[in-house]
Amino acid sequence: MTNDLPLTELLERWSSGDSEAASQLLPVVYEELKKIAVGLFAHERGDHTLQATALVHEAYLRLAEGQGFSWPSRNHFYSFAAHLIRRILVDHARNRNRLKRGGQAQRASLVEVADLGRDRPLDLVALDDALHGLAARDPLKARIVELRFFAGLTLEETAQALGVSSETIGRHWRLARAWLFQELAPGFTPQPASG
Repeated sequence: MTNDLPLTELLERWSSGDSEAASQLLPVVYEELKKIAVGLFAHERGDHTLQATALVHEAYLRLAEGQGFSWPSRNHFYSFAAHLIRRILVDHARNRNRLKRGGQAQRASLVEVADLGRDRPLDLVALDDALHGLAARDPLKARIVELRFFAGLTLEETAQALGVSSETIGRHWRLARAWLFQELAPGFTPQPASG
C-alpha cells in the first residue's frame, strides 16, 4: 500500500472540498488500484471486454464525481474504492449477460469459490447475489469478503479498516467463505474435516 502521509493529506484536502487534491490523488493511488484490478482480472476469462486500466479509470471517475465524501483514512478510501470496483464489475457482467439474454453465465463451483476464482472465471453476478444474501444476514462478513476479494486487503488491513482484531476478521472470513460455498454450490453438503 502507499505511504500514509501524502495519501491521508490528499484525502483530507479532498474531503474539505479541494478539487485539486482529487487530481493529485490519482498518481498516488493509481498503482494500488491497478494492482487490485489486475488481481481481479486474474479470475476472469482472457477475452474479458473490460480491462484492468479501464476499470481503474472508471472507478476513479466515479470517485471524482462524488460529492460530500469524507475520507478519514486510506483504509476508508480503499474500502469505498473496493465497493465501487465491485459495482463496476458486477454491472458490467449483468449488462453482458442481459445482452446475451441470459448469457453464458455459469454458477461457481465450491472449488472456484474456495480459491475465489483462481483457476477459471468466477460468475461475478452469482457472487454479488450471494454477497447481498450474506449482507442481509451478516453485514460484517459481507464487508470482509468485499474488502478481501475486491480490494485485495490482507487480514490485518481488513481488521484495521473495520476496527476489529485480525483474529476476528480471520474467523469471520472463514465463516463467510463457508456460507458462500453453500450458496454458490447448491446441494453440496460439507463434510466434517477428519482428524
